[in-house]
Amino acid sequence: MKLFRSNFSVLVILAALITMQACKAKKLAQKPAPVVTEATKPAPPPVPAPQPAPAAPVPAPAPPVYTFTNIQFEFNSGILKTTSYPDLDKAAALMKVDPTVKFVLKGYASAEGTDAHNMELSVDRANAVKAYLVNSGVSGDNITANGYGESNPVADNSTEAGRILNRRVEISKQN
Repeated sequence: MKLFRSNFSVLVILAALITMQACKAKKLAQKPAPVVTEATKPAPPPVPAPQPAPAAPVPAPAPPVYTFTNIQFEFNSGILKTTSYPDLDKAAALMKVDPTVKFVLKGYASAEGTDAHNMELSVDRANAVKAYLVNSGVSGDNITANGYGESNPVADNSTEAGRILNRRVEISKQN
């Protein structure tokens, strides 16, 4: 019991000390008022500079160019070359800006194979580009796909480099 009383008295004394510390009034220090002299007076507001004359009106931006010609295909197929994907992505982004514009896809083939086969191949290529664009979010109603076979080559069909360039689809705005 004696141990309990001694511990209890110590606890009561500690509680009293803590309570007294918390009740002490804190002195608030006041900041001295600033001394106003000529050097510390606020400067008068600056006088606004005269506005320059308005510049000539900015011309309207040029209409977008909807012609894409670097869309290439594998030999004897309607499979797009992977190098054509960036150009098709740019075309799709531009086509989605104004959904009222109509487009024409013109598919071509090199001079290898029969005329009938090249015509079918050019149609398949134009449709492959249309499918890519529709999958990219362009409205299919705004796109017309046409095949032109081996007509209108852009390079000489007697060389392999020329034939590669002729396996293409061109995108243009419909007139």
